[in-house]
Amino acid sequence: MPGEQTPRTEALLDRATETGALVPGMWPLEVANIVLVAERKNRITQAQRVRALAALAKLPIRIDTDTAGHAWDSTFDLALAHGLTVYDAGYLDLSLRSGLPLATLDQALGRAASACGVPVLGMRDA
Repeated sequence: MPGEQTPRTEALLDRATETGALVPGMWPLEVANIVLVAERKNRITQAQRVRALAALAKLPIRIDTDTAGHAWDSTFDLALAHGLTVYDAGYLDLSLRSGLPLATLDQALGRAASACGVPVLGMRDA
């Protein structure tokens, strides 16, 4: 959101732009909802929304098509074991399945990832 950028978020965006990213299948819905709520609350304008979604569409982001297939087993188990929401556990599950690091600023998700041996991008003290 405008004014919420930090050096860490900018570094993560730069990395995704340069090397791409793999995201769970629910990611487009989550991002679209964040943008929708921001526009409804007048945190961004319609023009900003259009520009933001167009910029996101240009990023080299691959969407995992197997996310839903793990929701009731490995993802659910991770949520239970680490006190996460199933949504957040979906990101951790994908990192575990893909062998890729997890990009997050969420402290609880970062701690869970570290506990599972997953490298965490974007946090100082995961």
